[in-house]
Amino acid sequence: MPQDPARSGASTKECLMNAFLEQNFFQSCFFERERFLTRHLDSMRIANGWKEYELLDAGDGEKLERWGTYILRRPDPQALWPKGNEALWNQADAHYKRSRDGGGSWDRRSTLPKQWVVSYDDLSFRVELMGFKHTGIFPEQACNWDWIREKIESASEPVRVLNLFGYTGGATVAALAAGGEVSHVDASKGMVGRAKENCALSRLSHAPVRFFADDAIKFVDRELRRGHQYEAILLDPPSFGRGPKGELWKLESHLFSLLEKISMLLSDRALFLLLNAYTTGLSPVVLENMVKMATHAVPAGVTESFELGLPLRREGIVLPCGLSVRWERSHASLPAKRALRSF
Repeated sequence: MPQDPARSGASTKECLMNAFLEQNFFQSCFFERERFLTRHLDSMRIANGWKEYELLDAGDGEKLERWGTYILRRPDPQALWPKGNEALWNQADAHYKRSRDGGGSWDRRSTLPKQWVVSYDDLSFRVELMGFKHTGIFPEQACNWDWIREKIESASEPVRVLNLFGYTGGATVAALAAGGEVSHVDASKGMVGRAKENCALSRLSHAPVRFFADDAIKFVDRELRRGHQYEAILLDPPSFGRGPKGELWKLESHLFSLLEKISMLLSDRALFLLLNAYTTGLSPVVLENMVKMATHAVPAGVTESFELGLPLRREGIVLPCGLSVRWERSHASLPAKRALRSF
């Protein structure tokens, strides 16, 4: 903001020149950011639509994030470059610190509430300091939420959605907000409970959704035996995990067979399939190849893979945050309209 010449001792001409230079500086930063984001869209989808979340900085194996009015500091193995302003990092309301045995814990200020709410457009989510540095939301998934909503809202008939490994329901809430009918599956009863809370926060408690605290593979097997089908399937499998009865899940060993099974759950009016993965070192091309091979028997479609990213406040830097593969039905292969059996 230009200063008062009487107070600064500068002439009116000098103040006007400073204001002009300052305006041009911010304009150049904006256009540089837009050019950078556009340049990366072919290989990455960047979640840049947030207002209540912001990646303030990242570096030296950590990231600094604003969640609403609170700032959190967490480990991130992708942030291998140096940090920016150290003074900014000292403003964190909570810091997740790794322990020598591989675990960790949160060091928090007394003024930080146990839970609070952040919103993305008309969707609302509860945030909480959880184990393994988690907060209950993966903000980079917002670009997939937008895509899910677009596909469901543009459909001419009801869309039945299966969300496997549904966690706290980010994709479930997005699908419901678009008018989808969702079956949400997660092995953790606690995560299923949180998904219900997020539906309520987003004013979707009465939307058509069913929740299942169940092992994903066993649930899919039962759906196949029952002859149930879906127009959209979402899955966000962990690298390693166990079901509610101790069932072992290892992504490298079990993902392809699961993809083959869920391809048989896609109806003849299938719209899309979305696969997310956060396994370190896994190439998006590997996941895309698996989806292509698993869906070879379903109607013609287009498959694409990409990294997910969050833009830093520092210009020209994006933090990679995971991988996604999308299979989308080709419009030319859609059959004639028919009545769909809802749940």
